[in-house]
Amino acid sequence: MRTLKVEPLTREAFAAFGEVIELDGARHYPINLGTTERYHDLANVDTADAGGRTLISVFRGQPRTLPFEITMMERHPLGSQAFIPVHERPYLVVVAPAGDLDPERLRAFVTRGWQGVNLAKGVWHHPLIACGEVSDFVVVDRGGSGTNLDEQTLPVSYWLAADALTDTSS
Repeated sequence: MRTLKVEPLTREAFAAFGEVIELDGARHYPINLGTTERYHDLANVDTADAGGRTLISVFRGQPRTLPFEITMMERHPLGSQAFIPVHERPYLVVVAPAGDLDPERLRAFVTRGWQGVNLAKGVWHHPLIACGEVSDFVVVDRGGSGTNLDEQTLPVSYWLAADALTDTSS
């Protein structure tokens, strides 16, 4: 079994896997007579393959206890999948590049709580890893015909260490 290093979630570090959804650095402008600031076009929702349509759901994640064992990964080959937290709580994201799953290329990220992620089509990822408390997420993904979920068991387990949430400063 191996320990997976957890790194802070940044746009640059996560770019190979999709997009970080955050307000820092986002294009924005006032609307509604200046009473609201619109942060515009934060992620590329990609759901049209094979006649897909965009779904908006809420996922309620049960907290995982650290250390946590990663034994499988999944991907959505026909569409992107975005997770936008409703609560300001750090959560963990484990990903690997699209294509054939290569466990040696797994990466783990800890969010600053308010950051969302948009996983690009075909990117391998572990199912939601909420931490600390029950956590709600707005999820934007693909609905429609076609097989849009592949799951694969890892040949070797990876651990997320008990201190995985400690560095959320970046």
